[in-house]
Amino acid sequence: MKKDTIIEVEHLSKTFQKKIKMPGIKGFFNPILEDFTAVNDISFSVNKGEKVAFVGPNGAGKSTTIKMMTGIVHPSSGSIKVAGLDPTKQRKQMAYKIGCLFGQKSGLWMHLPPIDTYKLFGAIYDLDEDETLKRINHLVETFEIQDLIYTPVRRLSLGQRMICEIVGILIHEPEIIFLDEPTIGLDIVVKEKVRALINKINAESGVTVFLTSHDVGDIEKLCDRVIIIDKGRIVIDEGIDGLKDTYLKKKIITVKHEETIPLEDIIYDIYTRKS
Repeated sequence: MKKDTIIEVEHLSKTFQKKIKMPGIKGFFNPILEDFTAVNDISFSVNKGEKVAFVGPNGAGKSTTIKMMTGIVHPSSGSIKVAGLDPTKQRKQMAYKIGCLFGQKSGLWMHLPPIDTYKLFGAIYDLDEDETLKRINHLVETFEIQDLIYTPVRRLSLGQRMICEIVGILIHEPEIIFLDEPTIGLDIVVKEKVRALINKINAESGVTVFLTSHDVGDIEKLCDRVIIIDKGRIVIDEGIDGLKDTYLKKKIITVKHEETIPLEDIIYDIYTRKS
């Protein structure tokens, strides 16, 4: 693992077995097991402080890859190093170095105000009470949520909750944050605020950001680099500026007519317009 590299993935693969039920009673009690490769021999690395978008269509292998990187799922083959640790063998130690935010799942206790969950996080990560309060106060001031931390989470709007969630994953000062759809369901104004806060924390503390999102605005405004995965394989790994120059210069437009138009008429029309 190179000096500036904080995530290193080499020849990573994950194969699951899925059940295929055949018609009839026999098929119900004796389903056929078939191998399904969700991630197929991918390799990439991420440097400290980098902001990377990991994107692709549904079922491409994004979530499976992140689950392997965070130690939730064990790979079928290949190796992973996150902050110098192996997630499959050192998941507990690695938990102190990463923070995870899943847009559709809350990390905060819904019936408690955020401040109570923040203090609990401090205890979980072995911080003493004074250090926990110091970090909470700094983050609350940075994110300007002084009027939110004493309100039960269930009474917060989605945008307010999401900002409080981001604060929660930063209490233990992780080196890497994994963000899965961090702006999903938010309105345009709140999306911009969340993006600004993520960029701010990256600039101030140098935390590495690994993001998945279907929102082009997240990718464009948050990330320096894009890794695109499809059918378990990486198809593009390029800087955001290079991606725009290389792949976004041309657009293909498909036009369907009610009646068939002869090709020679279309060519003639294009030619005469150019003339």
